[in-house]
Amino acid sequence: MVMGSVPEEVDLAVVGGGVGGYVAAIRAAELGLSVAVVEKEKMGGHCLNYACIPSKTLIHIADLFYDAGHSSEMGISAVPTIDAKKMHEWRENVSRKLEAGVEFLCTKNGIEVVKGEAVFLSSNELQISNGTSIRFKKAVIATGSMPVELKGFAFGNGIMDYRSALSLDYIPKSMAIIGAGYVAVEVATLFAKLGTKVHIIARSGVLSRFDRDAVELVVQRMEELGVVVHANAEVLSISGGNVALDKGEAVDAEVVVIAIGLRPYTEGLGLSNTRVEMDEKGFVKVDRSMRTADPNIFAVGDLVGEPMLAHKAIRQGVVAGEVAAGKNSEFDNLVIPSVIFSDPEIAIAGSMEGEGISSVKFPRSALGRAVSLGRTKGFVRIAYDANKIVRGIEIVSDDANAMIAEAALAIEMGAALEDIADTIHPHPTYSEGVQEAAEAALGRPIHFFYGKGKEGSVQ
Repeated sequence: MVMGSVPEEVDLAVVGGGVGGYVAAIRAAELGLSVAVVEKEKMGGHCLNYACIPSKTLIHIADLFYDAGHSSEMGISAVPTIDAKKMHEWRENVSRKLEAGVEFLCTKNGIEVVKGEAVFLSSNELQISNGTSIRFKKAVIATGSMPVELKGFAFGNGIMDYRSALSLDYIPKSMAIIGAGYVAVEVATLFAKLGTKVHIIARSGVLSRFDRDAVELVVQRMEELGVVVHANAEVLSISGGNVALDKGEAVDAEVVVIAIGLRPYTEGLGLSNTRVEMDEKGFVKVDRSMRTADPNIFAVGDLVGEPMLAHKAIRQGVVAGEVAAGKNSEFDNLVIPSVIFSDPEIAIAGSMEGEGISSVKFPRSALGRAVSLGRTKGFVRIAYDANKIVRGIEIVSDDANAMIAEAALAIEMGAALEDIADTIHPHPTYSEGVQEAAEAALGRPIHFFYGKGKEGSVQ
């Protein structure tokens, strides 16, 4: 494959080389289709280059830096320093390695990667910004999303989106973050650990869509790190780093970041030249096979709606690639796990509430691994129905991101509480908390006392 060459016609054209797009391309190529991916910037897209991977890379660095200087109770005394430019170089190199890995996989699978912007001329042809065109039998739109601007405050002139914040090659002395969702919390926490004075400006409260028990622990931790939360606040003006709020408040910050959400990216795609339909919010409408109203065109990822998560896009990419190749595949997953890389992390899979659903909470303070590491704040909550079938699991813990996969698998397989409780979990690990919660729900708790003869409670 010659990177950037343009085939005249392919079985499948993929617009967008992010996680949804390149996965669809690879799966289709594995099934024998000729495939071309059109990407205007970097392979790996938003996730690998600007969001998921960079943020988690920087969170890890911030954790290492902070812990090195705050572990005296364990006998470690140190005054660490950090080289912001080297930190930035590491973050950039991580993305470059992964981008190169995606390009390698495309090469090995015989996929043509075309650099440029694509516009649909019809339901069977793309115009590329380099002046060429590609005819296709099927297409997948995987153009993702873009950060939303705060009404009246465009990006630029001292106002940046979170992608720009994650690309800084210095550590600002102060930062104001407008927004209080998971992105805002992750960015706030990592910069606070690096020494930045962080203010979160929230229209309502922090992580308002999440369980209050979990959010309370995250807010407490942010307060310990010096993050100031301005709840129920409206932004009146932003000028030279000064953010004026209603009620007479104001915040002065070296850097102002807007992190209030994402919007689907469809501008300039020429979708009006196809039969693709969008809803009132601009998301592309698809069925369970990821097919749009145009039978030749599929769409995956952020473009098709909430939840706007990379792992959802990956699964949808697999489905689209398989259906394009003639397979009978559907996006029929029961659960899409979500993770906030806060401190502690919050991870949720399935439904925690609803008619006929009960839940039990096991505290990390009763978990040997957590006690040994001095990280006892958090819990595992398991939700189940009258038949003792697992309906949801919420984990507030270090490494919740890894543990939540067990929850997703349990729900997908229709596991009962006994299936988890009777499965041997390695000791000492955080994962034992999931087993302990299941045992408590069955009325046989081992390492936490809920009251004699009682099942676990959510108190």
